[in-house]
Amino acid sequence: MAVIPVLDANAVLAAVSPAEAIERTRLAFERHAGGEWAMPPKVYLDSPPNGDFRAMPARGDGFALLKWVTSFPRNSQRGLPVVTGALLLSDAGTGELRAIMDCASITSLRTGAAAAVSAQVLAADGATSVGLIGCGVNGAWAARCLAAAGFGPGVCADPREQAAATLAAELGWRAGTRDEAAGQDVVVTMTPGEAPVMHASDLRAGQHVVAMGADAHGKAEVESAAIERCRLFCDEWEQAAGGGELSGPVAAGVVDRGDVAQLGDVLAGREDGRSSGEEITLFDSTGLAIQDLGITRGVYEAWREGRIDAGSVDL
Repeated sequence: MAVIPVLDANAVLAAVSPAEAIERTRLAFERHAGGEWAMPPKVYLDSPPNGDFRAMPARGDGFALLKWVTSFPRNSQRGLPVVTGALLLSDAGTGELRAIMDCASITSLRTGAAAAVSAQVLAADGATSVGLIGCGVNGAWAARCLAAAGFGPGVCADPREQAAATLAAELGWRAGTRDEAAGQDVVVTMTPGEAPVMHASDLRAGQHVVAMGADAHGKAEVESAAIERCRLFCDEWEQAAGGGELSGPVAAGVVDRGDVAQLGDVLAGREDGRSSGEEITLFDSTGLAIQDLGITRGVYEAWREGRIDAGSVDL
């Protein structure tokens, strides 16, 4: 019988700071692009009309993981979390289970960190201001990670005025309208993806747009006319084309594989990034298991070193 540590959200967030999450997420993109980390496609299990379940495996640096995570957008109206689930971390050499972790906190950290890495790599020189459209849990972590990367101040926009005001106060930013947020140097959209919140008329030269809310087929936060004006990047092509912000334009034949560069390939030097200060870049973030692995390794290392506490179960 093995004693398995169980790490809750508080332990995860105590183990890995936003700054560390950014570095670990960048490393995950690089390792995957270099073929060192493996990641089969994400599996969706629909649960209509409420949401879906997702199974996300990855392997690298002696570990393998499986994240079982939900996306139930209507839960916020019920006073329940939209994202829940658990992450299993195993030894890739023996198959032994090493840890069980809360996955919502890991999702928040790696989602926010991906926004920051994309801005570090693709934003124009001198870009500082941030516009956040959607100030829920993951939107807040995107803002925190961007702030940790040196971006800001920013404008927080959300139909829930209190959510925007609370986040703005925490970061020393300000609450504002969607129009104000959409006019900043780096614009992050983190909404349910039920309707576009970034339009072609919002775009200006030199912007970097991070589209993070459209995480399943049929969702969209950026109107097609805006996408057609942008230089396009994604975290992973197959996943983005099948269920990310780019999936609609791909299905319509407006965007194909040759139009989109993967962020890991840019980091590895196999693809070009931004070509000029005037170019408008868009990063479609769908969320990858290799990003989860990057954060999870940091959490596990912190536990092994005695820097965080954990409960345990006997299995």
